[in-house]
Amino acid sequence: MGKKAKLRHFAITTADPEKTAEFYKEAFGMEEVGRTNSPIAHGFYLSDGVINIAILKYKTNEAAGIERGVDWYGLHHIGFWVDKVPDAAQQITDAGGSYMMGAVSDSPNTFYEVKYRGPDGVICDITEHGWVGAQKEVAAAKEPAPAK
Repeated sequence: MGKKAKLRHFAITTADPEKTAEFYKEAFGMEEVGRTNSPIAHGFYLSDGVINIAILKYKTNEAAGIERGVDWYGLHHIGFWVDKVPDAAQQITDAGGSYMMGAVSDSPNTFYEVKYRGPDGVICDITEHGWVGAQKEVAAAKEPAPAK
């Protein structure tokens, strides 16, 4: 088995990013840590302090994935923070995944990643730079002190 990646990103597609982001902020206390209005999608980035959730409305069928299109809503993809994209890409293809699209971007506002598909079609993002509001390394929780 290769290097272990860190699951730090989910994306939900929706017809109404504002309403959906408000729901997650109010229902679960998620914090808004960013917004996007790129040629690919309009939406919000939320965080619990460790994991980033993107709430997106895609603008093109290609960006959403041709088989889904811009009117498909739900859990869209998951993202893994890796040490080195080329190494992770090789590990993914060796495991049966296939390249979909993308390249690592240095833009601080798009958080765009390299996209692969698993054998079941689920889109998996990989990135070396992470997502706003996410943390790559998280300290393990300490055991509570025994009751006296």
